[in-house]
Amino acid sequence: MGKQPWYKDGLRFKCTQCGDCCTGAPGYVWVNKEEIAALAARMKLSVEDFERDYVRQVGVRKSLIEYDNGDCVFFDTEKRRCEVYEDRPRQCRTWPFWESNLRTPETWQETCEVCPGSGQGNLVPLEKILEQLKVVRV
Repeated sequence: MGKQPWYKDGLRFKCTQCGDCCTGAPGYVWVNKEEIAALAARMKLSVEDFERDYVRQVGVRKSLIEYDNGDCVFFDTEKRRCEVYEDRPRQCRTWPFWESNLRTPETWQETCEVCPGSGQGNLVPLEKILEQLKVVRV
């Protein structure tokens, strides 16, 4: 069966919808063709127009643009919520179960310090965490 990860008994997470994962330091929200198409349809734009207004090229990949302060272009700062939540990219859907957050108990603790929902709420079983890890590597 192989070595079990340190979080083999699961981890607690309950999204508080605080928006902290959508704001802050500059970074990337990677998007693929399918996500771009879904977001363009949601915004009632052609894919070309959507990409011109909301996407930036980073090497061979594409990322949603963000404001100078690091906030995601789709984060409503007044309502403190995502304007495209139902069609948000897979990177957003899988937070906080990213490889970078789960490397060690210490990296998970750091995640818990910046995300009020991490370490809280119901226990997410290992199987669900592993499923999320397969979706995107961040």
